[in-house]
Amino acid sequence: MTTLHLIELTCPVCDSEFSSQTVVATNGFGGKRTDFHERAAGMQPLPYFVHLCAHCGYAGVTRDFGKDVDASDLLKEQVWTELAPALRASLPSGSLKYEHAAKVAAWQGSDARYLADLYLRAAWCCVDEGDTEAERYFRRHAAWAFAVALSEYDGVPEDERAVITYLIGELWRRIGDDEQADEWFDRVADEVTEPAAQSWVLEVAAQQKAEPREWFT
Repeated sequence: MTTLHLIELTCPVCDSEFSSQTVVATNGFGGKRTDFHERAAGMQPLPYFVHLCAHCGYAGVTRDFGKDVDASDLLKEQVWTELAPALRASLPSGSLKYEHAAKVAAWQGSDARYLADLYLRAAWCCVDEGDTEAERYFRRHAAWAFAVALSEYDGVPEDERAVITYLIGELWRRIGDDEQADEWFDRVADEVTEPAAQSWVLEVAAQQKAEPREWFT
């Protein structure tokens, strides 16, 4: 069960004040999918970890609406030009909120790992929304961003590189590009730093390459 709390936010782009719901607590997880998407009981919490201004389209996590956030003129122009026209009359979906948050983060120069996490969560939201085309779109962006993070100095902590390498392979597998998926699965062994502790990563990479299955806990 997911418990939500109403918070008041002020948009740093258009100064609009609005209410948004945020996650206070959640339980009832029943394991994870092979791309680490947690199965939650009842209401899915993902859409409530990010917030979106329905007036201009600016989006981000709670700290992105803090009083110390000073949106530049360039950022405001980008938001009004690209995000505002994408707003819909209905309540924004979780995937739209994460997409807008990712674009804002990119314009602000956030690191590739953070962008990858936002796009991955957008893809997870698409699974819950039943939008397979958008799901593949966001998985591609997540895979690309994770790959950039791996290529950067200190972009990914050493003890997380094997997991991220596996995840990139799993993203490409789910997109339907088995060739790229297998290439990334094969790289996992080269990124393992603690063979005993990380043996599970090697096992699941081999499994998803040879005989993919949906769930692991």
